[in-house]
Amino acid sequence: MKKLLLALLISLPVAAADLRSGHDDLPRLTQALQDDDDANPGMLWAMQGKDLWSRPPPQNAPSCASCHGPVSIMKGVAARYPVYDETRQSAVTLMARINQCRTEFQHQSALGDEQDATLGLTAFIALQSRGLPVSVATDGPLAKIGEQGRAIFNLRQGQLDLSCADCHNDLAGKNFGGFTIPQGHPNGYPLYRQEWRRLGSLERELRNCLSRMRAASYPDNSPDLLALIVYLTQRSIGLQVETPAVRP
Repeated sequence: MKKLLLALLISLPVAAADLRSGHDDLPRLTQALQDDDDANPGMLWAMQGKDLWSRPPPQNAPSCASCHGPVSIMKGVAARYPVYDETRQSAVTLMARINQCRTEFQHQSALGDEQDATLGLTAFIALQSRGLPVSVATDGPLAKIGEQGRAIFNLRQGQLDLSCADCHNDLAGKNFGGFTIPQGHPNGYPLYRQEWRRLGSLERELRNCLSRMRAASYPDNSPDLLALIVYLTQRSIGLQVETPAVRP
């Protein structure tokens, strides 16, 4: 009975009043690095994205700006992603939407998620929503997808028999290896991780976590991976967008 009660407590989402961004648990100097745009290394990628927004790709294809206008039109967009795409019958991340625009409207080949151009453009668009609360939908088709993601979040897997919830719900706030275990909210992606020495996507972070759990990774854009991203974002509703965040 005690084991069952503990399992139920671990599976509960973090209460809205207790939400903490990963920024709150950073060492003071790392917080200062993120907060100073002149020092934040993630801004180097965002500035590359600024150039890509206005620069037309080859073969006289339209630039992002020629269709959307000034990037200020993107204010609030990143706070609402992932969204549900009726045509695809699937959840779509902001990064995937950028690649969709690239292939369908700019007639260019898709970019890899960890390419500088993709990360930079995603970071620059998300930067327009910095300071706004995460407001991804929790109703309609995303409700069911979010529930699928919740199940994955609570699923024990890998050789270590761990779930995401074991660390980011039950052990959040405790120290491990000299760092505070965060609640695991994705409100700063793409972000600059000092371990990587570069900007990286949420997908990369999830692959890293699964590797630490000694668990098999999910294929790119798989329904399970998208469901987990949807749930993690729903779980962070109310936190401010911090892109590009900085983490150890």
